[in-house]
Amino acid sequence: MNKKITVVLLLVLAAGCSTNPQDGAYPMDPRRKVSVQICNRQVDTTDGGNLLCRDETAADRRARAEEEERQARARKEAEERATRERLERERAEQLAREEAARKALAAEQERLAAERRALEAAAALKAQQERELREKAEAEALARQRAEQEAREAAERECRRLEQERSDGRAMLADFVDKYGKVDEFREIAGQITAFLGRARKVKPCPPA
Repeated sequence: MNKKITVVLLLVLAAGCSTNPQDGAYPMDPRRKVSVQICNRQVDTTDGGNLLCRDETAADRRARAEEEERQARARKEAEERATRERLERERAEQLAREEAARKALAAEQERLAAERRALEAAAALKAQQERELREKAEAEALARQRAEQEAREAAERECRRLEQERSDGRAMLADFVDKYGKVDEFREIAGQITAFLGRARKVKPCPPA
């Protein structure tokens, strides 16, 4: 089939591209379809059949110019669409990278904040334990001081009580001598009491509270 088409094409071109198939040296087979094509354009043999060459008209040129313009516009639109899609894709990838970086930064900041909170909590716990130990030691020291003070005060009170009793006893003895020393029955004991009262006393002073 291709060989036949090629032979027909050569014969048609040799005939001078006639618009009438009967004008050529090689008449067309009326049983085959006719493929009408413009002479000054590339011949398309894909459809097969008889080739009929014709001149390009103004309408053909306008149609060809419009088709070329349409194809150029389509190519331009396709390029612009591809550029937009590429820019959108690059922008989406950039946004994805920025979002991933933001999330990574947020995660790192949260990790550092968690570590800081843990350190602060440990420091606060340690400070609280130290404060409790210090308060306990201070309370125990204050309790000891109070106990020691109370013991000193009790010892002083006891000492003064005993001193007061001794003073009261000596006063009673002196009063007894004054009242009853001249009575014969008490004269001897009165003398002994007087001698006792006359001896120097070794009084131990009471400790200060």
